[in-house]
Amino acid sequence: MTSSHPIRFADRRDAGRRLAALLEHVRAEHPVIVGMPRGGVPVAAEVAQALQAPLDIIVVRKIGAPQNPEFGIGAVAEDGVRVIDARAVRELGLDEDQLEELVALARAELVERQRRYRAGRAPLPVQGRTTVLVDDGLATGRSAQAAARSLRERGARRVVLAVPVAAPSSARAMAEFVDEVVCVETPADMWAIGLWYEDFTPTCDEEVVALLAERSGGAPCEVVIDASPEVQLAGRLGMPADEPRGVVAFAHGSGSGSGSVRNRAVASALESCGFATLLFDLLTPQEEAERANVFDVELLAERLLASTRWLRRQPLTARLALGYFGASTGSAAALIAGARLGSGVRAIVSRGGRVDLAPGSLPEVLAPVLLIVGGADTQVLELNRLAHARLRASELVVVPHATHLFAEPGALEEVAALAARWFELHLAGGTDARGTQAAVA
Repeated sequence: MTSSHPIRFADRRDAGRRLAALLEHVRAEHPVIVGMPRGGVPVAAEVAQALQAPLDIIVVRKIGAPQNPEFGIGAVAEDGVRVIDARAVRELGLDEDQLEELVALARAELVERQRRYRAGRAPLPVQGRTTVLVDDGLATGRSAQAAARSLRERGARRVVLAVPVAAPSSARAMAEFVDEVVCVETPADMWAIGLWYEDFTPTCDEEVVALLAERSGGAPCEVVIDASPEVQLAGRLGMPADEPRGVVAFAHGSGSGSGSVRNRAVASALESCGFATLLFDLLTPQEEAERANVFDVELLAERLLASTRWLRRQPLTARLALGYFGASTGSAAALIAGARLGSGVRAIVSRGGRVDLAPGSLPEVLAPVLLIVGGADTQVLELNRLAHARLRASELVVVPHATHLFAEPGALEEVAALAARWFELHLAGGTDARGTQAAVA
């Protein structure tokens, strides 16, 4: 467990890879890897990838002392488990009612985090299985104790605690709660976990959600995108079962893209072809109530650029080639954003697009654009024909008998197939994060 030359990890992913090398002996047990959010999840994701094992989380919340929430007097975990430091409680002079109030506060935070991270997904079953509990380090060990007890109560056959760095006394104390402790480093003077990492940047909620989506084989997860300090937008991130070939952000005409049945159908088709997808609401519910906002394409374009910046901050999508899928006024937003990003966007698809709302941007768009229009949508079809002539690289495809919403039988399936072909041709397998990051900074 120790070494004569202390190791300092580059970041949590580096720590996870080093930790995984010490866990090869559990591969044959077909374990479930369980990370402790937030910081333990990037470490656990590397372990899960190396062992080709499923990844899940177990949510634990510290019970903070009054007037000093950072000082933990215990922890609560899923399934009602709690661990209390009786000595700390006595020293603080807390009575039973005060303690229960602090426990209730921690439990409320735990429930909220469960909702945010799991996005409706049930925990992976651990009954009768070896479970590897992973965090980014072990200090006092109270959170790990609560997590281990929760896994025991769920029926785990064997619990292995795996951490890159641990205080020796805490690692020894964990023997009472787990079957095995695996550490890369147990320094006598650990001081703080963060001192053992070159990069100990806090893990955000979105990264936790995205990593779970990746290891769960493409199950969509709910995300929140900060469009500005005052505005948060709801979104849905979908990941394919295998390594993503690119990422496509959707811009819906009504402003609400995450709930659009048509967008979800196209996104599902793209995910089955190996693309990650981001469906999100360009407008808040209050903004969407004002019809004029739906036609404020400059506002919609700014929101699409905010979603792009969000994608570039996520580990799973940061280096993927980017495409846009726009519908109605969302198509105008995609063209405006595409013109501003230049080569940062590799391909754009427009379905029934109001491309006439972005006339000044058309000649500036570098990405190849596919314009899909319904044959019965005569006015929009004429507008797209005019736009087709002004775009640098574009193709216009007419879906016969389809109207503006493509509600006719088979029309939406044809849109999905056309979009998949376009992104396969212009997006698949590419990376251009460096240029995009510079453009959207």
